[in-house]
Amino acid sequence: MKESGGRKQGAASPCAACKLLRRRCAHDCVFAPYFPADEPHKFANVHKVFGASNVNKMLQELPVHQRGDAVSSMVYEANARVRDPVYGCVGAISSLQQQIDTLQTQLALAQAEVVHLRVRQTASYSHHGFAPTSPTNS
Repeated sequence: MKESGGRKQGAASPCAACKLLRRRCAHDCVFAPYFPADEPHKFANVHKVFGASNVNKMLQELPVHQRGDAVSSMVYEANARVRDPVYGCVGAISSLQQQIDTLQTQLALAQAEVVHLRVRQTASYSHHGFAPTSPTNS
């Protein structure tokens, strides 16, 4: 049988959303293009966090060309919410920001250490009567 929109034409196998909601999957199902039957976890988390009715409304209000991106965002947020029910994506963003801050501090310390070593090296050369070599000559 020929595939069309993720479902077979003869015996219409329901998309993951309709399967979870235990309803017949219509040929114009708004969920079918984004929640294929072979990825049930994808809709399960979105349904748990947002609710099927809200997801349906959001998708209906968007132009078709923006729905894929919206579903990707909802899936990402829902998965983050399932992992961290209190903070969700904000928790992940906060953690990454803390890592950035730590790495920037480490980088600044390393750069300061390089400057300190260069100053010591220059002072050592001039103390011993050697002319420091320029970075282009070394």
